[in-house]
Amino acid sequence: MHNSSSMPQFLLLAFADRRELQLLHFWLFLAISLAALLANGLILSAVACDHHLHTPMGFFLLNLSLTDLGSICTTVPKAMDNSLWDTRTISYAGCLAQAFLLVIFLGAEVFLLTIMCYDRYVAICKPLHYGTLLGSRACAHMAAAVWATGFLSALLHTANTFSLPLCQGNALGQFFCEIPHILKLSCSHSGYLREIGLIVVSCCLSLGCFVFIVFSYVQIFRAVLRIPSQQGRHKAFSTCLPHLAMVSLFISTGTFAHLKPPSISSPSLDQVVSVLYSVVPPALNPLIYSLRNQELKDALRKLITGCFSEAINSPSSACYVPH
Repeated sequence: MHNSSSMPQFLLLAFADRRELQLLHFWLFLAISLAALLANGLILSAVACDHHLHTPMGFFLLNLSLTDLGSICTTVPKAMDNSLWDTRTISYAGCLAQAFLLVIFLGAEVFLLTIMCYDRYVAICKPLHYGTLLGSRACAHMAAAVWATGFLSALLHTANTFSLPLCQGNALGQFFCEIPHILKLSCSHSGYLREIGLIVVSCCLSLGCFVFIVFSYVQIFRAVLRIPSQQGRHKAFSTCLPHLAMVSLFISTGTFAHLKPPSISSPSLDQVVSVLYSVVPPALNPLIYSLRNQELKDALRKLITGCFSEAINSPSSACYVPH
């Protein structure tokens, strides 16, 4: 039996055995991560620099971009490094940090998406109460609660998981340190059940958020159907439906990854599901949540135009946002 604290390192699951496929995985993940970093970085810059985006939705978009950047920077770089150099190892401390940070960012994202849905619900269904329900102080309190909840959840999960004695080797069936796969190495029945209980509670909270989101969108759709303008209805539906689709993908795959029975578990299925909840949302959220936001598109256009014009006129100067 090996105590978890004496485990020097873990072995992550490789995406492929053939060298060509490993390099293909490296370049694919590099492209995805660069796209996510660029898109989320642009949103952060636009929201910070343009006063027209200093709104509740802009504030929540800024926080969502932070969670997306955190999620993709937690898992993808190590997977890319292992694929590039044909290795599988991750240190015990690195694995703990990866699991801890991922739970923070994914947990925060679930609650942020719920709050952003609530913002849309109030804006469309209760517009006269918008300033009261979503004032600056209320938004700050909600954001603080989101990050505090994510931190507390991560602390509970990682403290319990990494305190378990491990006696089933050190090979993880995943390309990053995912808690369910670390639990498979445990030989403590009581500790295993305790962590499974925490996972069930977390997944129930996520499903509760999803039910709230669906209920809110039903109310939004009912209000939208009463809009006399067909163009207004089309714009509202084309905005809300992609949001709902992305939330459904994120929560359903994340819940499935943590609650699926061992009988249907396989390395290829686990990898596909984990990519769908840990890599795809950070890359697509900037597109989904900015596609129909005219103010955000205008701010991004001004930001990019300002950077190019400043680079042409004075290459050594920093970018600016024209007002």
